[in-house]
Amino acid sequence: MLVGGKKVNAGLSDKQSAVKSGVNGKTVHGSFHHVSVNGSLYPAKTKSRRQRWEVKPSEMANNTLNPIRAIVDGMKLSPNPDKPMIALSIGDPTVFGNLPTDEAVLQAMRDAVDSQKFNGYAPSVGYLKSREAVANFYSCSQAPLEADDVILTSGCSQAIDLAISVLCNPGDNILVPCPGFSLYKTLAVSMGIEVKLYNLLPEKSWEIDLQHLESLIDERTSCLIVTNPSNPCGSVFTKEHLQKIIKVASRHCVPILADEIYGDMVFPGCDCPSMASLSSDVPILSCGGLAKRWLVPGWRMGWILIHDRNDVFGSEIRQGLMKLTQRILGACSIVQGALESILNNTPQSFYNSTIRFLKSNSEICFSELSTVPGLNPVMPSGAMYLMVGIDMDHFPDFKNDVDFTERLVTEQSVFCLPASAFEYPNFFRIVVTVPEEMMVEACARIREFCQRYYRPSSCDSNDLDQ
Repeated sequence: MLVGGKKVNAGLSDKQSAVKSGVNGKTVHGSFHHVSVNGSLYPAKTKSRRQRWEVKPSEMANNTLNPIRAIVDGMKLSPNPDKPMIALSIGDPTVFGNLPTDEAVLQAMRDAVDSQKFNGYAPSVGYLKSREAVANFYSCSQAPLEADDVILTSGCSQAIDLAISVLCNPGDNILVPCPGFSLYKTLAVSMGIEVKLYNLLPEKSWEIDLQHLESLIDERTSCLIVTNPSNPCGSVFTKEHLQKIIKVASRHCVPILADEIYGDMVFPGCDCPSMASLSSDVPILSCGGLAKRWLVPGWRMGWILIHDRNDVFGSEIRQGLMKLTQRILGACSIVQGALESILNNTPQSFYNSTIRFLKSNSEICFSELSTVPGLNPVMPSGAMYLMVGIDMDHFPDFKNDVDFTERLVTEQSVFCLPASAFEYPNFFRIVVTVPEEMMVEACARIREFCQRYYRPSSCDSNDLDQ
């Protein structure tokens, strides 16, 4: 209608009028502007609506599989009710309560909480002061580090995830030890990355079969994963062997992801230099954390140490890692706040005590099982594990290592992880962090079990007849 010669919207408020008329091609709702499309507030539909619900998991979810869970969940684990369960399968040193962390570590956490300085969001790569503390702790003349070379993560697992993610594209392949930590495959396959397994040699204390390793490399190989010390083997590579591994990577221009979460957990008499300290041209992403050496795996504090060589990574890999950390703010801010004190104030006596215990338990286990017919344990040199070979020809009642370990639970209430979980059949892994008396008892039960089912081979029988 016209009022005073002006056209107005009768009965509408100014706000309603603005909504109805629109401003400069835009429909206005108060202070909110919605762009019109095709003369309408909403775009025209190009497809008919869905007729029924159909919500499916993503390909990434479907392709995510933990080999350990796949095998263990399929086992029929019914312990003998007359014998208390002894679990030698869990790689968590805190389970039995016999390996507490040091008081200095706990005090560092109390101080961080009480300060109330670390209750907010930390930078995606971690607090600068905390990254400086890690850099100072691990820096050496052969492999110097600064804060910018450190990224803090939610445990070593996230560090491995970030490292694989920044180096690899779908269709690429990575080289993974066999036997090896199952997480590498879990992560890679979910991303569409092929996993190539290179052999470790039990007769050589689990050294890498370098010839086999090199035969697997092609133009789509984007990463070589080296676990040292090893989970599940407990092996520690010599300096000379590490140098040979680096030479293979150098010849083929393949970067290394060094999983060194057990890097300082080696038995007396063994040396375990970091891979970065030995590399002059191969760039290395070293993954580590607090979990095992400080006996706090639940605190989820890990890190990536970026050891570039000849600027191979340059700024792009660093920027890529930073972008990936922004997807989820990973490392706990309170643990970050305690990190400098944890690294600087934990006494050497704490580390030494842990190593003495692990070495003693490993020696007990190796000594006891070495005399059990049909078993072939391999003495470790570090970490928390010992691998035992099963001569399946002498145990015809069992189909494989899974069947063997399943029946061991049923009859003796001792649970060892079948090495098929590490894609290495006819072995089982023992975690040596249990109290000593439990280790002795477990070994006695394993001996009793093997004596019941061991059968001499036909060759052995023929020898006895002669």
